[in-house]
Amino acid sequence: MTTSPKAPSSAIGRTETLDPADWAEVRALAHRMLDDTIDYIANIRKQPVWRPIPDEVRARFRDELPREASEFGEIYREYSDFVAPYATGNVHPAFMGWVHGGGNVIGMLAEMLAAGLNANLGGRDHMPIEVERQIAEWTRTMLGFPPGASGVFVTGTSMANLMAVWVARTAALGITARQCGLGGDGALLTAYTSKAAHGCISRAMDLAGFGSDALRTVPFDRSHRVDVEAMRGQIKRDREVGLRPFLVVGSAGTVDVGAIDDLAALGELCREEKLWFHVDGAYGALGVLSPVIAPRLCGLEQADSVALDFHKWGQVPYDAGFLLVRDAQRHLDAFAAPAAYLQREARGLAAGSPWPCDLGPDLSRGFRALKTWFTLKAFGTQKLGAMIERTCALARYLEEKISAESRLELLAPAQLNIVCFRYRAEDANRVNSEIVADVQESGIAAPSTTTLDGKLAIRAAIVNHRTDTRDIDALVGAVLEFGARRSPG
Repeated sequence: MTTSPKAPSSAIGRTETLDPADWAEVRALAHRMLDDTIDYIANIRKQPVWRPIPDEVRARFRDELPREASEFGEIYREYSDFVAPYATGNVHPAFMGWVHGGGNVIGMLAEMLAAGLNANLGGRDHMPIEVERQIAEWTRTMLGFPPGASGVFVTGTSMANLMAVWVARTAALGITARQCGLGGDGALLTAYTSKAAHGCISRAMDLAGFGSDALRTVPFDRSHRVDVEAMRGQIKRDREVGLRPFLVVGSAGTVDVGAIDDLAALGELCREEKLWFHVDGAYGALGVLSPVIAPRLCGLEQADSVALDFHKWGQVPYDAGFLLVRDAQRHLDAFAAPAAYLQREARGLAAGSPWPCDLGPDLSRGFRALKTWFTLKAFGTQKLGAMIERTCALARYLEEKISAESRLELLAPAQLNIVCFRYRAEDANRVNSEIVADVQESGIAAPSTTTLDGKLAIRAAIVNHRTDTRDIDALVGAVLEFGARRSPG
């Protein structure tokens, strides 16, 4: 007969809780931390957008694993001195480098509440899951999906796009593919998207086991919208050689210029060809909240699935990605996997099936829904839609300033909130690359780069709700100043 090892009585007698010995002391520092953070956001314009990390600061974070406890206040001082000043900068209104939302204070406070609850939203019967289900229902309503659609929070649209490929795969091959693998039929499956689509679509095909070569990238037109007829022709040619088309991915806000594919035409194509229609709406899908932008998203409601990020145009603090699937049963077929330790009951804490872990790969899941719920409740869709519309108006303002300045060249029309331009110069690609680094290191603004038709572009993605015309003016002024230095005469 074996017996379990006994814990030393001395260990049982010790108090090893991680709760503080002095709650009042922790409370006082917590209030200070909250005040400091609110001050940081309220006074963000006084800070550089971004600053390079000094070597000595980076070296501090190569320390060995701590063995002994450290004083809480000292840890916070280290954070304040060496972490906060060297963040990405997307809280700042002059951050325009990538499609990063600016967050919001109410969502930040909700994140603190969520951490206090420490809820695991993998499953079981508790109110945090009901909050997530509420967001799924609101998202369904926003996007015009039918009753019965299912949704789940994930890290971001890259994961949501991958999950959509998994759902489409199961819909095409049947649920047995989860046990048997892709098999012979799976090797014939092909998917279709635009050459302007985000790189995570190709990566999703790779991670889903198809290989990136199974993704056909179709040319786009002058507006960077996918050529639907070219896609139709590619599908026809693939069928003729024995391949099996199964998935089309449309874009609602492409990464380079913010183009929206003709979603209605793609939806019609998918119905004719009996293909799964997925939309990568990372930031653009939330354009449905703006009466001005929503008509351009016509056809989004026809999709079988949509991926989006509340942490972009929705301004929810990172991270808050979301996948919405029209047919909840298809969604469950792709992920639900009953196990003894996940036994469902009719009552008690193990009730409430299906659980979020039945809708995605994660069993351990944070309470992302709470900061999204707070944000939507606090501002409402009308105010959020007006904010989204304003970012697009600011893009048009930047476009006008570029057109009025002979030293600058607009490389693509602003379709939503992204503007691509460059400084006119000999060896323009090199000069504009250096200009962007100069502007970033100056702390004035933080644009990024992309390449359009072989031309390196300065890319300004205006996503932050704090951005104003003065930030646009500062960006243009900095580009002209550093351009003159890099390309005199």
